[in-house]
Amino acid sequence: MPDAFRQSVETLRSVLRFQPVETDPVARRLRRSVSVADMRRITRRRVPRGVFDYVDGGAEDERTLRANSDAFGEITFRPRILRDVSAVDTTTTLLGRPLPLPMVFSPTGFTRILDPDGELAVARAAARAGLPYSLSTLGTRSIEEVAAVDPGAKWFQVYVWRDRGLVQELVDRSRDAGYEALVLTVDNAVFGKRERDHRRGFTLPPQIGPGTIVDGALHPEWTWRFVRAEPIRFANVTGREVGDGSAAVDLHEYINTQFDPTMSWRDLEWLRDRWGGPIVVKGIQTVEDAVLAAEVGVEAVMLSNHGGRQLDSAPTPIDLVAPVTDAVGDRVEVICDGGVRRGSDIVKALALGARAVGVGRAYLYALGAAGERGVDHLVELFTDDVRRTMALLGVSTVSELGREHVRPPG
Repeated sequence: MPDAFRQSVETLRSVLRFQPVETDPVARRLRRSVSVADMRRITRRRVPRGVFDYVDGGAEDERTLRANSDAFGEITFRPRILRDVSAVDTTTTLLGRPLPLPMVFSPTGFTRILDPDGELAVARAAARAGLPYSLSTLGTRSIEEVAAVDPGAKWFQVYVWRDRGLVQELVDRSRDAGYEALVLTVDNAVFGKRERDHRRGFTLPPQIGPGTIVDGALHPEWTWRFVRAEPIRFANVTGREVGDGSAAVDLHEYINTQFDPTMSWRDLEWLRDRWGGPIVVKGIQTVEDAVLAAEVGVEAVMLSNHGGRQLDSAPTPIDLVAPVTDAVGDRVEVICDGGVRRGSDIVKALALGARAVGVGRAYLYALGAAGERGVDHLVELFTDDVRRTMALLGVSTVSELGREHVRPPG
């Protein structure tokens, strides 16, 4: 063998490496998922288009949907160098409970359209991570089912129905099951116009028709799991007059029929009297309303525009963090909910004054991409992102983060 050829072979042998063959399809997907955007692309391929659009879509022209994430990108960092960041601590506290990461799982409805375990998968992942999980009133697993798999911090998200007796029942069940806080959603006096759903005639649960048969045939894994699982219901109101999803419902019509547009600050006081524990008001979109919530005495406000699914052209949550925290001071804790796609987004929200962020769509993408393991993977990604971002900023603890570490647009 000529020396030149032998040297070429030795060079190739020294650099040529083959990845081990991965036989687990979930592990293969997770290996390709290094960001939320990756998990979104995988979910889009794995589920029918109507299901994906329900999860992914927003109201009207979806300006607010896009702006929620884009606004984070307009904030730049101001890193400090030559700081000792050999030990970065991502822990904080929220509602008096220590958190390993400044993040909560925000409530999302009808989670089982992505994965048969639905809310149970997310709750188990949240419990392993030591993070609060918020169950939606319109969840497809019940208050009691979630409590059985999640021994950690649990919040229950409540809407104000026309039937106050039903609201009282849900509050009582949450207390009995060990939920620590109520999340009162206040931004849906009427339902937003989600045009993707309208175009597809999307219902909950999805109805079977010519279009869905074709779509289901193109996504056989999702279809097989969907037809084998027990029927999807609004598990917290099963058998009630408000409708439990046993028949397909148009969500727009359902919300406008069942939810009370007369809801006011008096209802918040009514809820506080009947709950007796911490209340988080979700859907605050102005400084003035954040101040009113603080004056009523709630423990936290969640700056949120419902993920861009209600009022298009609503303010983005991250842009509200600084003025709201200036206005409410220490009277109420502030959670920034909407548009978080990376751990660096979490760091930006904390630097501007938020106590934590809420994550909803991101974990739905993770669930759709890889089930419960996908949600675990998301927490790992965000934890690594936050730790790395803090180190590159020259910050070793969450309490050190401040506005001197970011430069908002303008």
